[in-house]
Amino acid sequence: MTSIKMKTIKKQTLLKMACVAFALVSNITYAQNTNPETSTEREGFIIEFSVGGGLISLEDSAGIQTFDKSQGAFSFPDLKLGYMLNEKLAITAAIPGNIYEFQDNDRHFGGFIPSLQYWVKDRWWIHGGIGLAIDAPALYDIENDINDDWNFGCAVMASTGYEIYKKKNFALNVQSKLVLGRANLDGDAHRDAVIFNIELGFSWL
Repeated sequence: MTSIKMKTIKKQTLLKMACVAFALVSNITYAQNTNPETSTEREGFIIEFSVGGGLISLEDSAGIQTFDKSQGAFSFPDLKLGYMLNEKLAITAAIPGNIYEFQDNDRHFGGFIPSLQYWVKDRWWIHGGIGLAIDAPALYDIENDINDDWNFGCAVMASTGYEIYKKKNFALNVQSKLVLGRANLDGDAHRDAVIFNIELGFSWL
């Protein structure tokens, strides 16, 4: 019973730390953008890829892996495709995720997430959605009957970014991203994941 309580406390602590870090980055980007700027005209399609890294923490209901230990991880990279509904709002499909190690194999926990992106200020945006969680082998580390299982479930994502450089239809941004997901495993088991990343994004629209 004590062990279960400790795992619950650690899980809640990790989630609170990720949320605090996410809020802190949001406040920093807002503070950097208090001066009035000329509005940017945004229209058409959005294409973005981002690279970076952060932390991933996983817990397996079968008890093989727990939230007790987080792993440093890197993004795959993350991808985003979308379309501007107006100058401030876009509908997007995001593909976030991190590489992690499991039983001496590399795997990827990510998702395919329909989402919305909104520019609060000319350079500062927020982004979030809910969709499909995907737990799969890393493409470079697939072994038959060892590391070839694909698992699916549900994931939610929230991110915020600040465009540090813009020229014509290109923008370079710094962003933070939080992903919470659960993938269903064989035998009525499941795997939960918490991902927090800091990334550099390259976008065209």
